[in-house]
Amino acid sequence: MICLNKLTKRYGKTLALDGLDLTIGEGEVHGFVGPNGAGKTTAMRILATLLRPTSGDALVDGISVTASPREARARVGYMPDFFGVYDNLKAWEYLDFYAGCTGMAAKARRTRIDELLELTALAQKREAYVDNLSRGMKQRLCLARALMHNPKLLILDEPASGMDPRARAEMRDILKNVSDMGKTVLISSHILPELAQMCDHMTILERGHSVFSGTVEALERKMNANATLVIRLFETVEAERIEQMKAKIQALYGVQPEAAQENAWRLEAPEDAALDAQALGALIALGLPVCDFHREHATLERVFMEVTHDDQSDL
Repeated sequence: MICLNKLTKRYGKTLALDGLDLTIGEGEVHGFVGPNGAGKTTAMRILATLLRPTSGDALVDGISVTASPREARARVGYMPDFFGVYDNLKAWEYLDFYAGCTGMAAKARRTRIDELLELTALAQKREAYVDNLSRGMKQRLCLARALMHNPKLLILDEPASGMDPRARAEMRDILKNVSDMGKTVLISSHILPELAQMCDHMTILERGHSVFSGTVEALERKMNANATLVIRLFETVEAERIEQMKAKIQALYGVQPEAAQENAWRLEAPEDAALDAQALGALIALGLPVCDFHREHATLERVFMEVTHDDQSDL
């Protein structure tokens, strides 16, 4: 559905996108992650035909955004991080206005508006003025606007920005329904746990190029290949038994555990569930009062900090 080929964008001396290559399949819910200045918004605006790249190209459903922007634009629904609403219109009037901008016939508009208000859980707010809607409702209304012309690709720049936890959960459910319709969804966000719950694939951008692209599960496996093993005892035991524990761990993993704090040790070794079970059984057989034995898996925030560097502004 999306193919970025050596996509490059310069703003004067600033290189926002540095020969970015990326392929996103049809029906994927794909997350863009990166610090400010990584190039997320720039890439999205190019895909939405709002910017022209300095060089390279982007294809949407096989259509070049540079050679055929009007044709590509018809396949894209775009919701920016900062959106405008007309406060003096009712919810249905707001959607009707944008439906008219697409050239949709009046009879078809009414049906489509009802469908979208139902999809975005705004059916009960049909007659409410936009000014009286909460921020979360306004964002859902703008999502409905982006879906008005039934695009194949939906691009959402920070869709959960400023939302409370309930509103974010509602948005997540709506996007799941959109995905079930077969649409490709591209989402950028700094709320990494939320993004992981929304997406099945993820690309991490750093200084205009990709440092990781793949499934969320693959990213977690990559970062947790050497997840730290934590061993904690309920109480202090004799030094001789501690040495027995260290020897047993050394024999199994080939690495000596290091003391982390009182009655606790840490071990850097590749994760192996069968070996971990064997080690735990061996420690219990030694009569050690083990109260905690687990792998310390990396969070997405930790992944983000390890593979990126912060900049000052989003491009």
